[in-house]
Amino acid sequence: MYKAVIFDLDGTLLNTIDDLAAAANHTLAQLGLPQHTTAEIMSYVGNGIPMLLRRMVPQPPREEDIRRAAPIFDAYYTAHKQDATAPYPGIPEMLDAAAAHGVKLAVLSNKKHAATQPIIRHYFGDRFAVVQGLEDGMPAKPDPTGVNRVLTALGCAPGEVLYVGDSDTDMLTARGAGLFACGVLWGFRSREVLLEGGAQVLCENADQLTQLILETDTSV
Repeated sequence: MYKAVIFDLDGTLLNTIDDLAAAANHTLAQLGLPQHTTAEIMSYVGNGIPMLLRRMVPQPPREEDIRRAAPIFDAYYTAHKQDATAPYPGIPEMLDAAAAHGVKLAVLSNKKHAATQPIIRHYFGDRFAVVQGLEDGMPAKPDPTGVNRVLTALGCAPGEVLYVGDSDTDMLTARGAGLFACGVLWGFRSREVLLEGGAQVLCENADQLTQLILETDTSV
């Protein structure tokens, strides 16, 4: 059994895509720029809001468009980030089962740190021992800086920790930091993308993930 699990947030614990897409298209509309389908926005997320802004504006991106988009997006998403967002099926139960067996839980997100903490509290209460978002001067995933911060706070070695995420960015994060990489298939990326990113195991639902957390030998 793993001593701790680090979870990605968007696409892993919470289905946030409708609120992200609404904020993106509101921003584009305010700027008079072409809007996107939810599926297109889904393909742009995973590397933080600055990268989402860069990907959603007309290509090649103009720095002026990105500069103007940032405050509009931030204001709208802050006001509407809980309109349609919800945990994926079985996620709260999976977290409770892991915690009941003494597994420490953590979140590492490419969302801003100031936004990540209230979102986690709203949907999951105090289930997580560590919640780490992106802070000023901190490189985004897949850079290992965030993972290393979380490992230090948890008091765990990489080989004792499972990393769970829905994107190739997450799989690269886990493998780069020496954690076992679990990809989930209910999120924003396909099976093929997760495997190409280095996923060592894939879970189709929260029950499979619970079993993995509680029964896998950490020597693998």
